[in-house]
Amino acid sequence: MFWPMLAIALGFLGIAVLGVLAVKVFIEAQRLGHQVTSTTERINRAAEDLERAATNLAATGETLR
Repeated sequence: MFWPMLAIALGFLGIAVLGVLAVKVFIEAQRLGHQVTSTTERINRAAEDLERAATNLAATGETLR
């Protein structure tokens, strides 16, 4: 009777450990998602700034002709 109870207890502990690891992975995945979103917004802002600067530079070049 000892071995079946031990197997059940170890199985429960294994499932508990997997649950804790799953929660940690979920939290890290959410953090990564937020970082990707933030970085994408920064890249878009930089691209818009670059486009504005290129437009101004092209206009300046046209006036120098």
